[in-house]
Amino acid sequence: MKPKMICKIILDLVMTILLLLLMAKQITGASAHEWLGAGMFVLWIVHHILNFRWHRQWFKGRMTPFRILQAAVNFLLLIAMLGTMVSAVILSREVFAFLPITGGIALARPMHIFCAFWGFTLMALHLGMHWSMILGMARKAAGGEASPKMQKLLRILGGAAAVYGVYAFLKNRIWSYLFLTSSFVYFDFEQPVVLFFLEYLGMMASFVFLAHYGTRKLKG
Repeated sequence: MKPKMICKIILDLVMTILLLLLMAKQITGASAHEWLGAGMFVLWIVHHILNFRWHRQWFKGRMTPFRILQAAVNFLLLIAMLGTMVSAVILSREVFAFLPITGGIALARPMHIFCAFWGFTLMALHLGMHWSMILGMARKAAGGEASPKMQKLLRILGGAAAVYGVYAFLKNRIWSYLFLTSSFVYFDFEQPVVLFFLEYLGMMASFVFLAHYGTRKLKG
């Protein structure tokens, strides 16, 4: 495997871990949340630099339904990331406290929640749209195809994780943040930390599952 591809895989893995940590502000604390967010934005920029070739080739070839959907998800993710960062700078009490910014907090707070949860959703969809490529790299690293029984088991586990993610999505009322019917993120401090991350991993699995199998239909 080429060094650049290894860097991309490591970068994407680190970004996924950071994404989960960023959804756990009440666990990490406000200070760590700010620094993790700043690091996430830097890695997001590096991600686009490493994938510049993809951007350069975007207008080449036929615009299939899959490519249109992929562009829409990527564009919305760009907006969500920029909105999250701008609102984070306004709300910052440590990392960007040196900037002479006054006011705007009343708007920045709901904007941050709205963009952060849409960013989480869109990043999971983005990951799902590239899941076939990820599976291909995993097969290559493992030295070949898994046995039919193992493939079936992995599909069952993936489906179970997706179903659990739907349950977690409903339980945590994530739609209220996506459509901004709630400007306060509820956190159950009695819930075990492990369970919190399992629920968010499950929600990611749901969106990955939806994007992966949905786009397979578009590709025909």
